[in-house]
Amino acid sequence: MILVVEDDLNLANLLVYNLERAGINCAVSVSGEDALNQLPRKSFDLVLLDIMLPGIDGFEVCRQIRQHQIYREMPIIMLTAKGEEIDRILGFELGIDDYVVKPYSPRELILRIRAVLKRDRRSGSKIQNTLKSNGIDIDLTCHKVTLDGKELILTMMEFKLLVTFLKRKDQALSREVLLSDVWETDTNINTRTIDTHITRLRDKLGEKGEMIKTIRGIGYKLQGSIE
Repeated sequence: MILVVEDDLNLANLLVYNLERAGINCAVSVSGEDALNQLPRKSFDLVLLDIMLPGIDGFEVCRQIRQHQIYREMPIIMLTAKGEEIDRILGFELGIDDYVVKPYSPRELILRIRAVLKRDRRSGSKIQNTLKSNGIDIDLTCHKVTLDGKELILTMMEFKLLVTFLKRKDQALSREVLLSDVWETDTNINTRTIDTHITRLRDKLGEKGEMIKTIRGIGYKLQGSIE
């Protein structure tokens, strides 16, 4: 899922049309504030960011993303009419992954997006083969979970839930994010299904299950430390 940040709806709709034809799912934000508000609501793989936005401009959006503990590694491509060298330099100094100037070739843009995503996945796979928190250890390669040194038997959905929670520790996760990451769908699933799986996961984790907190009106989060 890509977050397209573009205040011109005609351009945004055309961009989304071309990306979705290429099999890339998108969401749209029309301002910098809206983009920053959308980030916690869904699991995004990349931000496609215009510079000239109402309110907070694209440079400031990029700066805030790079300063955020959870989102600072998220790939960012700037897609903008500002093609001056100083703007490119500022973008790369802020930590963007690529810079594309309008007007652009849709085919080239799609290739650039896929190259950035491939590079991000490749670098991530070398670094993160295990996840750990308060006695919970997950070996992502072997799909093995241990709790205080003892192997824990989980269903596939319970395993994927736990991985999602540990990867986004201390982040409030909406049910939409859980549907996207765990069930790999954005269709309507009865919320009782999600709640039931989380209840079972809490039970299997024993006392450590208390780390999974219910966030009223939002969803759940895994607390990084035991109170």
